[in-house]
Amino acid sequence: MKKEILGFLIKSILAGIMIGLGGTIFLSLDNKIIGALLFAIGLFMIVVRGFNLYTGKVGYIFDNKPKYLIEVITTIIGNFIGTFLVGFALKFTRVYSLINSKAYNLCEIKLNDEWLSILILSCFCGMLMYLAVDGYKTGKDTFAKYASVFLGVMVFILCGFEHSIANMYYFAVANYYNAKVFAYLGIMILGNGIGGVFIPLMIKLKEFLEK
Repeated sequence: MKKEILGFLIKSILAGIMIGLGGTIFLSLDNKIIGALLFAIGLFMIVVRGFNLYTGKVGYIFDNKPKYLIEVITTIIGNFIGTFLVGFALKFTRVYSLINSKAYNLCEIKLNDEWLSILILSCFCGMLMYLAVDGYKTGKDTFAKYASVFLGVMVFILCGFEHSIANMYYFAVANYYNAKVFAYLGIMILGNGIGGVFIPLMIKLKEFLEK
């Protein structure tokens, strides 16, 4: 059991690293549309390699046994470690001077927002991430699978929705940590979770009513 959890944690850390790399691409580019497109490389590698991303797993909580919740919590921890490692490592590179101020400005925008706004924006992001991952899992052809991933990520970034794991990376790069940061990350995690389970629960309700 311990080996299983450790292996699960490692795949969660790797997912966090992929999101960190995607976030680095986004911060490095001035063109927001291209940046959003290339950010999606992170999620693409996660679904292709079978890594564990919180926003990709939380939507399936009600399809699994209660122990699945432990996997979700482990995923959040691993994702945080992975994003932190990327943000920390970049401080020793020339890339850091190019992205630090952008990350800091993003953090300021998020922390100056109202908590209800953050929650709502996080819910919408959770919906898109569920659709992106589930679209990859259930897509009938390669184009449909890949389009789900890239469009889902692009839309949430361009709309300004809040992705808890991506934000973990931004806070790490900006070296921006205080009590409010962790409180807002908690709200983002909650919102992503609510959004992630909303669509599958609505589908279950529809199926129940049609019986």
